[in-house]
Amino acid sequence: MTSLIRTDRHISDAANNTDSYRLLRGRTSVWKTAPDARLMPYLEQAGFGSAALIRSSDVRYDLIFALLRLPIDGSLVTGVSSFTDPAALCYELLGDSPGDGEKNFTGLQFTWLKAKFGQLSATATEGELMCAARAYIMYIVGGVIMSDANNDKVHLMYLPLLADLSTVSSYSWGSAVLAMLYQELCRVTNPDVVDMGGCLPLLQS
Repeated sequence: MTSLIRTDRHISDAANNTDSYRLLRGRTSVWKTAPDARLMPYLEQAGFGSAALIRSSDVRYDLIFALLRLPIDGSLVTGVSSFTDPAALCYELLGDSPGDGEKNFTGLQFTWLKAKFGQLSATATEGELMCAARAYIMYIVGGVIMSDANNDKVHLMYLPLLADLSTVSSYSWGSAVLAMLYQELCRVTNPDVVDMGGCLPLLQS
């Protein structure tokens, strides 16, 4: 009978070696300033009002409460992983594009999101505020609740789900957070992996 655990690449092999310890680098990125008050109605409508208040990766009860308010039922959080015209998608839903002529970019850099939407004009229109709210949600998704191990950008596949802010809360974001975290926990069983994504504040709690 063969073993169910392959010790050649499994974390159990390293754990059984008492001389070997491994640290994982957690990857999170939070928007350290509060969202513009004019964005809050749109963020609340989308179901991300509480999560938008997360400005620290520390384990705090209010942060965990904000995460727990994400819906766990509803439509699946799925999307396409490639786009024929990502720049057009960004212009439509964010009012701008970071592509700079690049046709096949698949993610939005956090630095670009902060630079573009960190300070809103006092005369911003409703359309501009809705674009900024989408950008803020994208940052929350990619930086905190479903962070990538690279943690420098958020994938574009989430952006089409934010097209209609009134339907964003109909998606099961909480289930997607748990699925992503489980996937990351499985990935780091490889002893060579040093960076971990997923919702680490939830894991730490």
